[in-house]
This record gives sequence, C-alpha cells and structure tokens, in this order.
Amino acid sequence: MSAASNLRSEDQFLCSICLDVFTDPVSTPCGHNYCKNCITTHWNINVPSRCPLCDKVFKTRPDLDINTLFSEMVAQFRQEAQQKASSSSSEQQVAKPGEVSCDVCTGTKLKALKSCLVCLVSYCETHLEPHLTVLGLKRHQLMDPVENLEDRMCTKHDKPLELFCKTDQTCVCMLCSVLDHRTHEFVPLEEEYEGKKAELEKTEAEIQQMIQKRRLKIEEIKHSVKISKDDADREKAEGVQVFTALKESVDRGLNQLIKEMEEKQKTTEKQAEDLITELEQEISELMEEKQKTTEKQAEDLITELEQEISELMKRSTKVEQLSLSEDHLHLLQNFPSLKAAPPTKDWTEVRVRPPSYEGTVVRAVAQLEETLSKEMKKLFEAELKRVQQYAVDVTLDPDTANPELILSDDEKQVKHGDVRKNLPDNPGRFSNRVNALGKQSFSSGRLNFVVQVKGKTDWTLGVARESIKRKGDITLRPQNGYWTIWLRSGKDYKALDDPPITLSLKSGPKKVGVFVDYEEGLVSFYDVDAAALIYSFTGCSFTEKLYPFFSPCPNHGGINSAPLIICPVNQTV
Repeated sequence: MSAASNLRSEDQFLCSICLDVFTDPVSTPCGHNYCKNCITTHWNINVPSRCPLCDKVFKTRPDLDINTLFSEMVAQFRQEAQQKASSSSSEQQVAKPGEVSCDVCTGTKLKALKSCLVCLVSYCETHLEPHLTVLGLKRHQLMDPVENLEDRMCTKHDKPLELFCKTDQTCVCMLCSVLDHRTHEFVPLEEEYEGKKAELEKTEAEIQQMIQKRRLKIEEIKHSVKISKDDADREKAEGVQVFTALKESVDRGLNQLIKEMEEKQKTTEKQAEDLITELEQEISELMEEKQKTTEKQAEDLITELEQEISELMKRSTKVEQLSLSEDHLHLLQNFPSLKAAPPTKDWTEVRVRPPSYEGTVVRAVAQLEETLSKEMKKLFEAELKRVQQYAVDVTLDPDTANPELILSDDEKQVKHGDVRKNLPDNPGRFSNRVNALGKQSFSSGRLNFVVQVKGKTDWTLGVARESIKRKGDITLRPQNGYWTIWLRSGKDYKALDDPPITLSLKSGPKKVGVFVDYEEGLVSFYDVDAAALIYSFTGCSFTEKLYPFFSPCPNHGGINSAPLIICPVNQTV
C-alpha cells in the first residue's frame, strides 16, 4: 500500500470540473470520476447529459452513487497531504537569525512563540503546552517572544522587576520598594505602561508632524529654485531681445553717418558689436553663477532636510514598535530614550533667497550706452573737426522772412514778434508760416552751419530747395522740398521725414549743427556740445539750389521768445 501511495499523482484526486480534491466522488458509465455535486449541477444546466471529459452522450440520465473504494483512496490522500503540510509547518518553526529561539529546546532550536515574564523563559509551541494546560502555570504572564529576559531581573536583589518608581522614573523589584525606595511613590508596571504608551502615541504624532513640515519645506525650496530659474530664463530672454534691438539700432545709427566716415564706421560698428557680445556673455555668466549658487544652497538644504526626515522616520519606527509592545517592562525601560523627538533644526525661517535679476539688463545696457556714447563722442568730435572746414557764414534773408518775424541788424538772429509788420508780399516771402531762409544758396559741394537754440521750447531747422511753396499752408517733408527737424513743447523732437520720425535724445541740444553733402544726397543734424548725431536724411536727390531754413516758431506769450542765433564760423565747435 505504501508503494502504491508513492505512485499516486495529485491530479488523480482532482475533479476536472471544480479542480479541487474530490468530495463524494461518483463514476459515470464511461468510467470518469467527478464530485457528485459538480456533475449533478453540470447535467442540470446542460441537456442532454454527456460526459465533460469524453463527450459521451447518455440518452437517459444515469443514477450515480458514491464510489466507496475511490472515496477511501481520496480520504487517504487527504490525510497524507495534511501530514505532509504539518511536517512542512514544523520545519518552518526552526528559529532563523534574528528571531527569538526556544530556551528549552536541545539540539535544533525552534522558534519561540511566547516568553513567560514569571519564568523568564521563551518557549516554542511544544514546550509552551504546560503554560496553556497546567492550572498553576496558566496564571503566568505570557507575551510575544523577547530576548535578554535576564534584563528583567533586579541586578541588586535578583528579583523580577514588577513595580515602577515614579520618583526616580525607573523599574524596581518588590525588595527595592521596601528597602532602597521605601519613601518613594510606586505604581504597578501595567499602570505606568498605559500612561507611557499614551505619551509615545503623542510623540509619534509630533514626529509625523515634523516629518510633514520638512517635506513641505523641501517642496518650498524646490519651488523657490524653480521660480529663480524661471526669473533667470525670463531675464535672459529679455536681455537677448534688448541687445538684439541694440545691435540693430547701432547698425542703423552707424549707417546714417556720412560716407567719409565709412572706415571709422566699420571700426566703431565692430567695436560696438564686440562690446554687446561681451556684455551678453557677462550677463549670462553672472545669471548662471547666481543660479548655480542658489541651486547649490537649495541642494544643501534639501540634503540636510532629507537627513533629518530619515532620522525622524527611524525614530518614528522605533516609537511605533515600542508603543505596540505588550511588554510593560520593555516599554518602560526604553521610554526615556524615545520620548522626545531627536534634536533637529528650526526650519521655520529658513528660506532659499533667489538672487534678484532685476535691473541686470538695465545696468548692462546703461554700461554699454555709456561706453558707446564715449566712443561715438570721440568719433564725432574728430568728425566735427573735419566738418568744420566746410563751415559757411550764413545770414538770414529779410525778403523771405514772415512779417511777424524780427531779424537782428546783422541778420544772424531771428525771433517771433507780437506785431505783424506791413511788408511787401513778394513771391519769395513766407506769408502764413513764421519761416525764413538764408541768403546763401548751394548747388554743389558740402556746407556746414550751426544754430543756437538755447532757451527755446519750439523751433524748426534744416534746408529747403529753391522752388518750395511759400504761401498758405505748408507741409514740411522731403517730397515738398524740406529736409528739417523740429522741437515742440520743449520735449518732442521729430525728424520731418515721410512719415515723421520721433527722436529720442538724452538731453536737448543747445546748438544744432547742419551738414549737407549735395552730391551724396545727405543732410545731417548733430548736437554740437554732445558731439552726437541727431538724425540724417540719406539718399536725397538734389537737383536745384538749397537754402538754409529757419523757423523760431510763435513765442507763445513769451515762453518761446528766445531767438534762433546763427553762430559765427569760428565759434561753431
């Protein structure tokens, strides 16, 4: 029988319908076995009745009785299986490293199931039996297995530690209470255990709160770093836009310089581009350095926070394990070391201070502007000295002046008067607009003259061709023969091109120079004192005589009463 048992296969004892060990096995006429309930249910659902395994159809539903012999074999199989499982279970009870072993076992040490606080011995399942059945032993206090049960004995009196001295906050034996601690306050370990357990639960909650605060602080720091990076990226993008615009502006400005300055223009343009590139690089490096510093600071803080969280989580685990312990003495002995949270840093006021990029581009542009301004001034001062050789002694032509204008005796100054003089309306005179032309005309070469505009809130200067309209309303623009710039209301400067162009000047000029290159089709205006170009009309086509053009504009009740003064040739620069 034993040999036959060894040959048995588990599959032989499994029902093909429920796939479990047979219950009340029956056999069909075709020789296949099923649980009685399984085959009955199957035939109730499926008509006609047929075998699920060989598909044999039965015209008349068979009456099935329990197969007694096979049922006994199944029962024997169940018993053997249970014995095997029991044997396997016993093997798994061998104590593993780190587990508490039975103190009674000899040879192979089995895993302890309980420790007795009275006997101070740990027992496996077999050796624990007397404590579960013997009346005297059943009174002993059992607990989950623990090691070092000798620590539960008073080292002085060799008695079990059964009381807690509230005065000294320590566990003591019965002899301690009547000898060394006789005047102290005592409570049973169980009573103190409940109080300490409640405190541990509170400590655990505090630790979890500390962990949560540190996690939130980490998120706050990461968010600060992201904001810092976004600010840096935004400032960089704005810087690129600004410096791109500056490059375009430099190119436009330098292209307006007169042709004779072509080589100097290239040199200055290259120098300006180099300066812009250098400043762009400096800004980028500065922002990157600030960002790296911020990120490093954040990384250090996050690392420190994560270390604290790790320590807090370890403490939390220990507190949780201790609070779940049913060992009164064990909890009370370890309570002092776990009651308080570990020393940690106060993170309340700790912040990552993102660097301020505000004004970085502005400062860089200001620096660039100052440098370019100096270089342009040097260049223009040199150019002004060259232009000075084309200085012409210009005077005003009274026959072209509007009757409301007052000219000085030397015909070098003109201003608006409050009374309209009775003058002949000759063809060359401006009738409606308070304008005047110079006497001198030019049809070739180069010329330069300077006009003082100091103290005026409104004025118009430039050159005009001989055939301009002088009667009625006049629109000042190149198509009509005027190449002029003006000031209005003391602040609005415009070049009267088509369309007019608003000019952005750092400061209002006190002397305005006008330079004309007839053949090159160039009319340039510049601030004499600042040695800075104001505006240039380029690509002009001159086919007739040009005259200096002046308009002091109305005096506006004395606000704009200062005259336009043509500077003598030797005082233009």
